[in-house]
Amino acid sequence: MLKVLKFGGSSLANAEQFKKVAQIIKAEPERRYIVASAPGKRFSNDIKVTDLLISCAENNVDKAKEIFKEVEARYNEIIKGLDLDFSLEDDFNTIKNSFGNKNNFDYIVSRGEYLNSKILAKYLNYSFIDTAQCIFFDNAGNVDFAKTYPTIKKMVKNTEYAVFPGFYGAYSNGEVKTFSRGGSDITGSIVAAGVNADIYENWTDVSGLLMVDPRIVKDPKPVEEITYRELRELSYMGATVLHEDAVFPVRKANIPINIRNTNAPLDNGSMIVNEQEKPSKHAIITGIAGTVGFSAIYIEKDRMNGEIGFTRKVLEILEKLNINFEHIPSGIDTMSIVLKTEYIADKKDLILSEINKAVNPDTIYVYDNLALIAVVGHGMQSSKGTASKLFSALANAGINVRMIDQGSSELNIIVGIEEKDYENAIIAIYNKFVFGV
Repeated sequence: MLKVLKFGGSSLANAEQFKKVAQIIKAEPERRYIVASAPGKRFSNDIKVTDLLISCAENNVDKAKEIFKEVEARYNEIIKGLDLDFSLEDDFNTIKNSFGNKNNFDYIVSRGEYLNSKILAKYLNYSFIDTAQCIFFDNAGNVDFAKTYPTIKKMVKNTEYAVFPGFYGAYSNGEVKTFSRGGSDITGSIVAAGVNADIYENWTDVSGLLMVDPRIVKDPKPVEEITYRELRELSYMGATVLHEDAVFPVRKANIPINIRNTNAPLDNGSMIVNEQEKPSKHAIITGIAGTVGFSAIYIEKDRMNGEIGFTRKVLEILEKLNINFEHIPSGIDTMSIVLKTEYIADKKDLILSEINKAVNPDTIYVYDNLALIAVVGHGMQSSKGTASKLFSALANAGINVRMIDQGSSELNIIVGIEEKDYENAIIAIYNKFVFGV
């Protein structure tokens, strides 16, 4: 059994958190390769180290050096708290010498993970492997997996335990390139795939995934197991889970992800797997997610279904205007195109005019203030009355459904409602499926 562990910024924010992390790692000898984030917030009004480094990269040399004093203090505080005979002074000086050059932005911003990983490696007595030496980007800024995976395998061949910094890699010329924010999750996934891990443990400040947004539903039930397909559906609809790029490497390698809580290490967390062996008869749905800020273009024309190329002509207009759409629910003589309102806010008149010229509809209009909610779960495929339960929950709450869309896999049902009803709809759906009320 081989495990790769990633620890987020809150898990490595100070010396006390480092000690918790070390206990977790040392508890199982299978936990061999660790990916570390930069220090996060120690308290609510604290500043993340990465944000301090961004300020360093964006300011002139004198201002950057002044800000960097706080960065140095953070790391020295951790080193002192861990009682380490260790200094980062040479690294600090190298970083300060890079200030004032806008071309060094990614390098400066990435130093939070770099420095934190060096401390963690020292504290654990593990090897330190710089991800700039083993995670590579091509000229288009995409990860070069064909070069990355063999390099990771080669670097760990004779290294039983190691710490990797998250969040960055490098171009072939050695220039540092960062991922988007939250990129340590991506690094962890790449390392897990690179070493052919059995499990990728992603340690954070929550005990796994929840069925629904806890800001809307108080104390929602945890999700014990979820498939990658279900996760993608929920993430697409706004659930804050893992970045899609952090899922791809391990999903392709068929490596499960275990979301765990650094502050509650005995909790089992949530397992993200390729396919469940058999969905529980009690778990009809896995989760509920949604988001606001949508509009729908409603088009009606008599005998639309007999007019060859009708939908293509409409979509070509959106393509020419570089506008993405989300869903196209349709009937025999009607179709709706659901899009993010921000994409069409200043183009509505142009879009309607172009569609009128292209297909001459009987009726066309745009309605705004639309929210989309997705109910997701493999159990829906084998459970009768799922749609009935969903719509009765909304009807009993006095909520009108403006749009319905169900994927062919029967993995999810998406409904469109008025934005004003969004939170009440989430609560009604959750109560119906979880408590039957």
